[in-house]
Order: sequence, then structure tokens, then C-alpha cells
Amino acid sequence: MSNSANTFPASRLSTDQLTRIIEEAMFYQCACPAQIARALLDLQELYKYQRSCQSEREADLGVHARIMLSAERAYSEFEICLIDVLTMEDWDMDTLTMPEGLRRRRDAAMDGGG
Repeated sequence: MSNSANTFPASRLSTDQLTRIIEEAMFYQCACPAQIARALLDLQELYKYQRSCQSEREADLGVHARIMLSAERAYSEFEICLIDVLTMEDWDMDTLTMPEGLRRRRDAAMDGGG
């Protein structure tokens, strides 16, 4: 797992990796990992926006710093959650692909056989 191209300093997953998880999960109709990854991308955007606002306004009364702190905390928790979910589902953590068995189950369910 790489921390390149991320917003939060302690990130374990890059934006590209989160996008890959979303694509893989949605292709196989596995919404849970995709929802968590989407939430992480949204938190990245919230953090970037707050950082931008903070740099433009000197007298923000700590509002932007407070929002950024909460975004960092939420991001950390959701990222751990996503890694745990992927591990529990036995995703390949190097390629971020869903395991074949889970793919077959999803395919069978979509074909009405599961």
C-alpha cells in the first residue's frame, strides 16, 4: 500500500488506490468497500477545501482548523475500517482486486443462481 498522492499525512491508501477499490467493487456489485472508499475521497475533498479556506482567511476563529481535525480523525478511522473490510473479504492488497470466490458469488447472485 502506498501513501503517495493523498491528502492526509498518515494515509495508507492513495487516491488512486481508493479509486481502484471503488471501480473493482462496483464492477462486481460489492457496494460496501466502495462506499467506504467514496467516504474517504469525500473527506479528502473536505480537508483540502478547509485548508484552502484557512489559508485565505487569517481570522477564521479556528473554524477551519476544527473541521480539519475532525476530518483527519474520521479519515483515520474509515481508512482502518476499509483495510479491515478488504482483509476480511480476502482482497488482494497488492492489486486491490476482489477474490475470485467472492466474484463468483456476486456473479451467481446477479444471474439469479445465488
